[in-house]
Order: sequence, then structure tokens, then C-alpha cells
Amino acid sequence: MKLTIVAGARPNFIKIAPIIEAVNFKIKQGVNISYRLVHTGQHYDEKMSGSFFKELNITTPNINLEVKEGTTIQQIAAIMVKFEEELIQNSSDLVLVVGDVNSTLACALVAQKMGIKVAHVEGGIRSGDWNMPEEINRLVTDSITNYFFTTSIYANQNLRRSGVENERIFFVGNTMIDTLNKNLSRLKEPKFFKEYELKEKDYFVLTLHRPQNVDEVESLNELLKAISKNTRNKKIIFPVHPRTKVILDQLSFETNNIIRAQPLGYLEFNFLVKNSLAVLTDSGGITEETTVMGVPCITLRDTTERPETSIVGTNELVGTNPELIKKALEKLFAGNWKKGSIPEKWDGHAAMRIVDIICNNFSS
Repeated sequence: MKLTIVAGARPNFIKIAPIIEAVNFKIKQGVNISYRLVHTGQHYDEKMSGSFFKELNITTPNINLEVKEGTTIQQIAAIMVKFEEELIQNSSDLVLVVGDVNSTLACALVAQKMGIKVAHVEGGIRSGDWNMPEEINRLVTDSITNYFFTTSIYANQNLRRSGVENERIFFVGNTMIDTLNKNLSRLKEPKFFKEYELKEKDYFVLTLHRPQNVDEVESLNELLKAISKNTRNKKIIFPVHPRTKVILDQLSFETNNIIRAQPLGYLEFNFLVKNSLAVLTDSGGITEETTVMGVPCITLRDTTERPETSIVGTNELVGTNPELIKKALEKLFAGNWKKGSIPEKWDGHAAMRIVDIICNNFSS
């Protein structure tokens, strides 16, 4: 069994780390499986890409396609051209794509056009919001996927509703949580933690990168004002995504309690999250990590593709209405935030389940 594993952006690296570890374990056991790790280069910032390979002990990619700047369409096209060359030069029995980034869609399409089966890790998740670039990637990828490795019962339901047969759906859990559980004891205090006099459970973490939130100066300005105004002067650490920085630099609004920081590596960022009072975010993946760490999470979006984080976990969808943000923070400060629990099969063994299934079901 020749496996091609594709990664292109920060969330992908976190999800593939335990899968590669599980494949290497099988190889040592003498199982007939091999892999090539293909890094598309979609995330090219060191903090958004390179550091994750070092921190998570991921094998150096066999190839980096080095697709960097450009529009979404330019990026997808460039990935497709270069990934086709990769598969021509290195045959594969199964292409494993993860998540919902441009690399996921592009490489799944190329594989199918070349007659190679596709497995999608985190298949089936849906927000229902077609304004999200990731939602289009999910829909297209899943429409041409052979095998689905899912994180929740809700993803399973989405796939069945779209006509996917049960025998193609494998409910395995969440490989992002595999990585988190393995590294909880390795989390690293950021250098600025003492500099800013941060205290455990006495500060917020803020992340923003969705186009709807950060692509317009005025909407970003109003959002930051609402957050700052209702956090009772507690410090808010804001690691700024490269996309967000472009607009943020144009703002005249300043506040003493929002502290801008550079993008952080995996171990530092999750140390910050684990020890925070709460997280405010428009990310999906972070809501999974906060759920497992038991940290309150306020999601600044109207929809989520990870409903288990709200139904079972510590996350609540609040949106960007200033009044709703205020109410959510009042609830938090009153001590009335839900405790939450950990979703089914988020137990740190998802990657091994995936690799066991590949070896037992897909090998010739």
C-alpha cells in the first residue's frame, strides 16, 4: 500500500502528525505500507508552517510544492499542476487529504482525475454557509471522496443525507485531539507571558481571520471595540494572523487591554489557551481544542461546522453583534458558563483507527 499524505496549512500539520506516527508504527511491525508526505506550501509563514513540523516532530516532507502567494483560484490551480507532477513521478494507491483548505480540494481533484482513490480525514463537516471558502472546499472534496474518516456523529449524518453509503463512512474521532493529548505535557510558556504579567485564568485569548470579520476596516474596528469594552479591562492576547494584520494596521482604534502578538507556535499557543479565562475566536479548530481543555470559548460567527463543540463542549456561537458579545461575557463573568464534556471518540486514538482501517480494508 503506497499512501500519499497531503498537508498545506497549519491545521493540516496538526492533524497529520499522529497519522504519520501511526503509519511508522505499522511499518516497524512489518506491515506492507509506505507513504510520501507532500507539503503544498500553501502556508509559507514560518510560524504558520515550518515551526509546526519541528514542534510536533513531523517527518520532513518528501517534497514541498512551494505554492505560495496568489488568489484562491491561482493557488488551487498551481497546487493541481504541481501535485499532478508529483503523482506522475511517484505512484500512489491512496491519497489522504485532511481538513478543508485549498490544498485539500486541489489534491483530491487531481487524484481522482488520475484514477487514484481519495480518503478525506475530517470528511462530512458542514457549516451550511457558502460564503465561507472552506465550506466550498468541503462540499467539492466530499463529492469526489471514496472513503470518509469522520470526527463526529453530525458529520456522519451530513454524509448520509448527501447519499454516501455507510460502508464508506468510518467514524474514527479527531486526530487534532490526538496531537493535543500527546503534547499537553509539553506546552511551553510564551516569552511574553511574564513580560505582560499574565496570570492563570485572568486573561483572554483572541484570534480572528475570517474574511467576514477582518477584511473591512470598519467591521473589524467595531468588533474589537465590543470585545475590549466588555472584558472588564482584563488583558486580551491577540496573536495576529497575517491576513488580519493587513487590515489591523489601518485601524486608528487603540485599547490598553488588547495586546497584539506575533503568530505563535503550537506549544506556545495552546499553553496560552489552556491557562486563559476564555477564548474569543472565529476559528473552528480552536473550538475543538478548548472543548477538550475545558476552556470557555466564544465563537464570533453565526454558524459552525463543528456543532459538537457547542452541543457537547465548551463553545457557544455568539456572532458579531456587540450586544450578544456583551451578554456572553456577562454570563462568563457571572460564573454561569457551561462545563462541557468531551465528544465521543475524542480519546487520542483516532489516527491509529484510521491507519488500521487503511491497512485492513484498502490494502491489496
